[in-house]
Amino acid sequence: MKTTTCIAIDDEPLALLVITQFCERFGGLELTTFSEPRVGLEEIRRRKPDLVFLDIEMNSISGLDIARDLPPECCFIFTTAHAQYALNGFELDAVDFLHKPFAYERFEKAVEKAIRRIETRHDRTPDSIVVKQEYNNVTIPVNDILYIEAMENYTKIFRVSGGYILSRTNMKTLQEMLPEENFLRIHRSYIVPVDKVEMFSKKRIKLVGQEELLPVGRQFANHIYDTLLTRNSGGAIPNT
Repeated sequence: MKTTTCIAIDDEPLALLVITQFCERFGGLELTTFSEPRVGLEEIRRRKPDLVFLDIEMNSISGLDIARDLPPECCFIFTTAHAQYALNGFELDAVDFLHKPFAYERFEKAVEKAIRRIETRHDRTPDSIVVKQEYNNVTIPVNDILYIEAMENYTKIFRVSGGYILSRTNMKTLQEMLPEENFLRIHRSYIVPVDKVEMFSKKRIKLVGQEELLPVGRQFANHIYDTLLTRNSGGAIPNT
C-alpha cells in the first residue's frame, strides 16, 4: 500500500500529539506536525502532501485562510473545537470536519474518506485495501480478494490465498475502497472481482476454483450480465 504523506497544523501541542498517535495507529500515514501555522503552510507549499490536518482558530492565522491557500492537489480535514465552522469547512471542500475531542473511530472514517478521494484525484488504482479486524488494521492485496460476503454486522473477505478476514467494515465502504472497474456488486450480500468470474447467468455466478455458485440479486441481474458479456468474463451457466 502506498504511503500517504500528511502534515498537521495546530497551535496546541496536545492536539498534535493526538493526531500523531492516531496516525500511527491507522498505519501507512507519514506525518509531519507544525505548531506554527505559517511555517506549516510554507512546508505544505514545498512538499505538497497528500493530506493536511488543519485546526481553524489559531493565534497567528485562521485555518480557513490556510485552506484557501493550499495547493489544489492537497486534501484536507479540519480538526477544531469550534463546531460553528463546519459549514465554512465544507464550502471550502474539506474532506471532513473533526470536532474536538474526537475518538479514533471518527478519525479513522475521515482518513479513509480522504484516501479514497486522493486515489480518485491521482487516478491511482489501489493495489491493496486496509480493513479493521477486531482491534487491528489488516492490509489485503486487491488481487488476493476472491469475494466478499455480508454477514449481519460483519463482512467476510475471502482470500485467494486461503481463509478469510472477518471485519466490521460495511459493504458500501468496501465497495468504495475497491477499484470500480475491477469489482462488481452482484447481490446485497456479495461483491466479486471481475477477473475471478468463470461462468455466469442472470441468477448465478461461478468463481474460479469454487464449486458453490453465488446468487445474483434481481436488481443487479441485467447490469451484471451485460457487464460480464462486455468484458468477455467467463462463459454462460446453462439452465439457470
